[in-house]
Amino acid sequence: MEFKVETFPDYRIAYMRRVGPYDPANIVVMEGLKKWAKDRNLLESITLFAVPQDNPETTLPENCRFDACIVLSKDYQMDSSIYEGEIPGGKYLVYEIEHTAKDIQKAYSNIFPSLQQNGYQMDNKPIIEKYVGDMISNPYCEICVPVK
Repeated sequence: MEFKVETFPDYRIAYMRRVGPYDPANIVVMEGLKKWAKDRNLLESITLFAVPQDNPETTLPENCRFDACIVLSKDYQMDSSIYEGEIPGGKYLVYEIEHTAKDIQKAYSNIFPSLQQNGYQMDNKPIIEKYVGDMISNPYCEICVPVK
């Protein structure tokens, strides 16, 4: 798998969480986040993250946490209608893939062998899926794997 190495800053985020199996219901959470952001005029220069917080191989499906996130400026005034958090910066391997369920699933099965083949070790942070700009005109996403 091809990747590039990037160093991310710490990102201040607003997010919505769903607890349950990783499945198409996660799309509802992301759409809810987009509506929240649109209502606040935050969609102009958008960066969204989808963050599966748990490994479904070691966490029961009903306990898996999925966060839909939007990057906020440091000066944006939050309200109580949404959670606020941070995605930690650091070194990430970035894999650009087509934004289809099939390609995302395939990428996840190839990431760990790719890490080992290239001499990287995963850092103790969640893998994030990054969506920049208008996803209608850009049918790709980036799977970003934190490494040491």
